[in-house]
Formats: sequence, structure tokens, C-alpha cells
Amino acid sequence: MKTALKKIVPLSLLALTAAPVLCSCASAQKSEPYQKSGFYFDTIINLTLYGQDGQKESNFDGAFALAQKYDNLLSMQKEGSDINRINANPKSWVEVDPATIEVLKDGIRYSQESSGSFDITVGKLSSLWNISDAAENDHKGQIPSQDQIRPLLSHIGCDKIKIDGNKVMLDDDQTAIDLGGIGKGYIADKMKEYLLSQGVKSGLINLGGNVLVIGQKPDKTDFEIGIQKPFDQDGDVLASVKLNDQTAVTSGIYQRYFKGEDGTIYHHMLNLKSGYPEQNDLSSVTIICKESTEADALSTITYLKGKDEGIKFIESLDGVEAVFIDRDNHISYSSGIGKKIPFREISQ
Repeated sequence: MKTALKKIVPLSLLALTAAPVLCSCASAQKSEPYQKSGFYFDTIINLTLYGQDGQKESNFDGAFALAQKYDNLLSMQKEGSDINRINANPKSWVEVDPATIEVLKDGIRYSQESSGSFDITVGKLSSLWNISDAAENDHKGQIPSQDQIRPLLSHIGCDKIKIDGNKVMLDDDQTAIDLGGIGKGYIADKMKEYLLSQGVKSGLINLGGNVLVIGQKPDKTDFEIGIQKPFDQDGDVLASVKLNDQTAVTSGIYQRYFKGEDGTIYHHMLNLKSGYPEQNDLSSVTIICKESTEADALSTITYLKGKDEGIKFIESLDGVEAVFIDRDNHISYSSGIGKKIPFREISQ
């Protein structure tokens, strides 16, 4: 499976009110947005910045240089990346960048907090399913057999990752790391951190649907982010949330999937006990919080719990809200939606 587990196009979240203006528009006023796109971590990154006329090109260049750096470190497939080298050299210590250590520690923590339902050592299993390639090839994929899946399950577990300073080792040669569940969120957080250091006060970062906003728009209104109607080919939205210096990340079964002959949807969110894509009552979960790395992990963890348990889980967390869309496109949400987070349903 490619590194990015969530979909590329169409985007799972749409910025409804941040209309793009070309970067070359020299006559744009200070309050107008400039937009630029790139392709990193197997994902389209759209970056929208307001103001900063004299610095906009250097800010864009610096932000995308960071995306390139982390793509070169964290990609599972990219030859010579830190993760690729760790996976290719099990039972050997591999020296890596401090950023790689940071992401691995985040992944281990989320695995522990989720009791193993989320795990970054899922690489062998995700590669076997190869959902991304199936989704990109007209949703045609092959269902692995039990005989293929079962032997891999005992090799999943973050206890197989050993860290010593700036060195990492997998102590199981049948284990592989896949950071697709948190990598985009981490990159978004680092891009925001950089842009803030450059004096950017208003902007929007969209990594293939992982949306992170910087402050408010220049007119002091919040960014309105649309939550897509699952499986809608036109990208229609069912609801929207307003964000101020927050992130919104969606995990959905419509993002990367293929259909079996019986109509079963085989998607990228795997139940690590069975080894098969989780089949529950949800089509998507959107997490709203401060940091995109956290939202990235929590969107998968929460989806795997299903609607009722997912809502209970979110209510137990501070500073985190969620919007749930079930298989019939009915919307549910945590208690802070509509109170702490402005929200509206959009009639179809």
C-alpha cells in the first residue's frame, strides 16, 4: 500500500470559503488569498496563505521544502527513506533523523492508547491488501485469503520497534512500519509551525483532506470546512464546521476502496484482530482538534469503534470533537459540535 492511506482526489474535506487566487497575481490586496499546490507523501497538498505579499513565494517554498523533507524520511515506498531503510534491515540498528524518531514515538503512543487497534507496524498487512493501488485502478482489487492474512497478524505490534537514541530497529523480520495513519497529520503540523515562525497569521493547509487552518481569515471570520457526502462523485457536502486555528481530518470508507463481487466494500481501515477491513455502521468520521497528527490517528481509531462506541470515546477526550456519517448518510456528532464548534447541516 502506498504511504498515504486516505484518499487523494476528490478531497475528503473541502475548504468552502477559501477561494483560490493565483500566486502570480501581483496586484492582489493584502487580504486576498494566494494558493499553491504540490505533490508529496503520495498526496496533493494545497496551501492557501493570506497577506504576506513580499514573503509569499519564500513561505510557499519553505513549506513545500519541509513537505519534501518529510516525504524523504517517512515514506514507506521511497527508496532510501528512513522508514524504507528500517523495514529493509530488520534486526539491525538504523540511524534516522530526529523527526522520524518523533513520529515513531507518536505512533507507538497512539497504539498503546488504542489498545493496539491502531498500529504503525501494519506495513506487511497493508501491503498485502494494497487498497491504494486497487482504488487507483478502477476499484479492482483482490481479496487476500485467510492463509495469507493469518500469519501476518502475530507480527503486528509496536513492541517490535526498538529505539535507542537516534537509532531504530525492528526485532521481527516479518514486521514493517507504515506511517500512513499519522504521516500526513505530522507534515501538516510541521508546515503550520514553519509558517507561524515566518509571521503568517492566516492560511489553510490541505493535505489530501487533512485540513489545518492558521488563525482566522483576515476579516476575523472562521474558515468554513465542508464534510463530504460519502461516495458522492460530485464532491457534494453534507455538513460544515467552522475552524479557528484548528484541524479537521476525515477517515472514510469511500476514500480508498474496492468492492467485492457481493458488494462488500474493502477499504483501508483494517481490523488488526481479523486482518480484514472493519465492517461497521459508519461511512466516515471527522475529527476536530488542535493538532493534525492527533486528528489523523484519532480519525482511524474512532472509525474502528463504530458510531456508538466512537461517540463515547470522543466524549472521554479533552479538546476533541467528531462528526459521524453512517452508511445511510445520517449525521451524528459529539456534544461540543454546535456549541464549541460552529456546525451546520447542508440540505441536499
